[in-house]
Amino acid sequence: MDQIAPARTLETWIGAQVRDMRTALGMTMSDLARAASISVGMLSKIENGQTSPSLQTLQNLAGALNIPLASFFAKYDEKREASYVRSGTGLTIERRGSKSGHIYQLLGASLRNKVRMEPYLITLTEDSDAYPIFQHPGVEFIFMLEGEVVYRHGDKDYALLPGDALFFDSEAPHGPLEIVARPCRYLSIIASAE
Repeated sequence: MDQIAPARTLETWIGAQVRDMRTALGMTMSDLARAASISVGMLSKIENGQTSPSLQTLQNLAGALNIPLASFFAKYDEKREASYVRSGTGLTIERRGSKSGHIYQLLGASLRNKVRMEPYLITLTEDSDAYPIFQHPGVEFIFMLEGEVVYRHGDKDYALLPGDALFFDSEAPHGPLEIVARPCRYLSIIASAE
């Protein structure tokens, strides 16, 4: 069973912010406690997330650190999401190459990002045809896992074997020109600006 880390409490978040800002300024706990008119013991409890400081105490700390009060809360609620796909459970989707027998398994998706990323596990079987005319915005990275394929990009051909990688501008025509050894599997990651 997967372990999920407990969410960080607001108290531990604020404590870490206070400690990080204090040490960045080269202040000792005594220096900051004196400047904020609180005891060293209280500052220690705040920095270790053992107490919930009052707004007045936070305002005193912000003044002593010469930062806006809101700095203690910045990025606390900001979500950092992840897309997790277990082995063999990627979503099989239809793309232009699907009609040529190319099987696309989506392995993740950009959730909230300025860059669109699409990671695919692509499988070429006995039913797959060559299809060297894909074109789309952005860049693409291919990493060969199994089989052998001659991959065309623009006017150049690349013989790709397991372990080989190819990174290219995906606005040029590209795709498998010849499927030499089947089954053929490769990881394809497409990136473009949103």
